[in-house]
Amino acid sequence: MPSPVHILACRPLTRDAVAEFVALPTGPPVGDDFEAVDVELARRGWVWEEERVSGSFLTGYGHVLCSDGRNPFGHPQGRSFLVFGEVYPAQEHDEHMTGEPWLLENMDLWTRTPGWERYEACSDQDCEAFLTRAARAVTQHLGTPPERTVLSDAAVVAGPAMTHRIWRTHTHALILGPAADNGPYGYLTHLQLSCTPLGCAPELPPAVDGDALTEWITAHVDW
Repeated sequence: MPSPVHILACRPLTRDAVAEFVALPTGPPVGDDFEAVDVELARRGWVWEEERVSGSFLTGYGHVLCSDGRNPFGHPQGRSFLVFGEVYPAQEHDEHMTGEPWLLENMDLWTRTPGWERYEACSDQDCEAFLTRAARAVTQHLGTPPERTVLSDAAVVAGPAMTHRIWRTHTHALILGPAADNGPYGYLTHLQLSCTPLGCAPELPPAVDGDALTEWITAHVDW
């Protein structure tokens, strides 16, 4: 049975956006001082972003990118995620969180982002369809399908379980799926592509071990 979603805000993930994101940690390094970062932002057509995700960037493709050091350029050990969707899930056992003005204001920020679309009174199935579309962009860029696909709510504070898909490069784990938006205490959920060093967790568990896969995902996404 579909789980209701109050609002889904999204901007499609494209092959070019994936290519740019995946290349960041192994590209030419940029100094950590603000002047050096600002020069690189201007070159790429990016801008600083503080309202949707604190200390992040709005990329030239219209997505929100956050990195753990506020500098994703040429840092192989850095961790980043790229947000291409934001979900306000309905909570069956928490009715007072329905239509909360402060959460609606948060969603308005996302839907006002240039190029983003807004869908109301939808469901987790609409989110899954959007994730499937994003997965095609990742597969097109990497040339391979995901190594693992698992339904999990481990990275989510509120809302239903959704599909995570895992790819690996020689150096990094790429995980596409939902993750809690910790700004509004997890009541909203990112739809994101994360890029983290493979050393964050041991070898990728087998497809039949759902619990171990969930732990592996959490180790790479929850930071």
